[in-house]
Amino acid sequence: MTLDRTAIVGVLLAGGQSRRMFSGGNRDTAEPLQSGDKGLLDLGGKPMLSHVVGRLAPQVGRMIINANGDPARFAPFGFPVVADTVGGFAGPLAGVLAAMRWSAAHEPAAKFIVTVSTDAPFLPRDLVAQLIAAEAAEPGGIALAASGGELHPVIGLWPVRLADDLDDALNQGVRKVLAWTDRHGTLPVDFPFQRIGAACIDPFFNANTPEELAEARELLAAGT
Repeated sequence: MTLDRTAIVGVLLAGGQSRRMFSGGNRDTAEPLQSGDKGLLDLGGKPMLSHVVGRLAPQVGRMIINANGDPARFAPFGFPVVADTVGGFAGPLAGVLAAMRWSAAHEPAAKFIVTVSTDAPFLPRDLVAQLIAAEAAEPGGIALAASGGELHPVIGLWPVRLADDLDDALNQGVRKVLAWTDRHGTLPVDFPFQRIGAACIDPFFNANTPEELAEARELLAAGT
C-alpha cells in the first residue's frame, strides 16, 4: 500500500507516569531523578524526545504529543500537546484515543495515526512503511511493532475510524492494549535488530530506567 506520509499523524506518547525512571537517582551521573518526563532527559546533548522526533518526523505528516499536565514543558518542540480524554491514567489506549480524536478534528484526511514512545531513541527509519504494508496485507487489522520475539503494544498503526469503538472499550474498563486490538486483529510486524557501533541492539530499545538511559548514552556515543 502506498500512502502519502502527510496523511498519517505521528503521535509521541508522553502520558505515562515514568515511575521506573524517577524512583531514584541516576547511578551513572549521580544526578537526582525525582520526577518529570523521560523524553526531556538529556541524551547526547539534547532531549531524548528530540532523537525520537528525528527518527519519526520524516515518516509522517503532522506530529503531536500526547501528554497530561502543563503542556508548556513541551513548548520548544512546537507540536500540539493533546491530553487524555479519559481520566485516571487509563494507560496508552487513552493516549491513542486522544490522538485519534485530535486527528479527526484537525487532519480529517488522515486515515491513520502512528504512535511511538518517547523513550525509544533508535526507532527504525522504515517503521511507518512496514506498518502500513502489514495493514495493507490484512486490511482492518492493527499493526503493532515487534522485535526479538517481543511485541511493543505502544508502537503501532491505528485506524482513526476505530475511535468510537475504542472510546466504548475504555468506558467499559478495557485498559490492556491487546485486549482491544485482538478484537480487530493484532498484526505483529517484526523488525530486525540493528547495529550501532559494535553493538547489535533492539530497534525499540527503550530507556525506561536510569541504567538504561546510561546505556543509551553509551550507544549513542559509540555510533557517532
